[in-house]
Amino acid sequence: MSRLFLLLTFPVLFDLTFSITFYLPVNHRKCLREEIHKDVLVTGEYEVSEQPNAKTNLKITDSSGHILYSKEDASKGKFAFTTEDYDMFEVCFESKSPLGTGRVTDQLVNLDMKHGVEAKNYEEIAKVEKLKPLEVELRRLEDLSESIVNDFAYMKKREEEMRDTNESTNIRVLYFSIFSMCCLIGLATWQVFYLRRFFKAKKLIE
Repeated sequence: MSRLFLLLTFPVLFDLTFSITFYLPVNHRKCLREEIHKDVLVTGEYEVSEQPNAKTNLKITDSSGHILYSKEDASKGKFAFTTEDYDMFEVCFESKSPLGTGRVTDQLVNLDMKHGVEAKNYEEIAKVEKLKPLEVELRRLEDLSESIVNDFAYMKKREEEMRDTNESTNIRVLYFSIFSMCCLIGLATWQVFYLRRFFKAKKLIE
């Protein structure tokens, strides 16, 4: 049982933390996308290596183009927001330099994003609510269990939607097949009668 719990928990824990390091060429734009559920707290910390002849802008948007966080000349900082709906979120870094490409070295970008249970600061919660270490751990496990339940509920909903879509598609294909067969039978019948009249007109048959 414990092994099964670990197998179910590890993927969720892995999905709660997103950390990446990459090089950003000057006058280029790199974006990272991630799907996040509804009503989930998202926090992040970023650091961009200093480059006197270039500045980097950071912008976080959803699929509708709404700006959730924006920072010009971003070098180091943190951000946080809560999702209003299940959506695809995009984190974009854009490097700009008046010197042009080839004259400025690439900037190193470190991005660490957390959401859900991992994004919560349980130390602050413990201080505010005056919780004991064991109570804090129980609170964290409770939040983690709720996150797992929500993930399974979402997967079940998606499975139901996919099943409904498949059933609807199958029904449409069935109706289209019947309609095609009726058209072919009608066309074949019309062709037989037409050829029969044609041959009678030519007195090839009686």
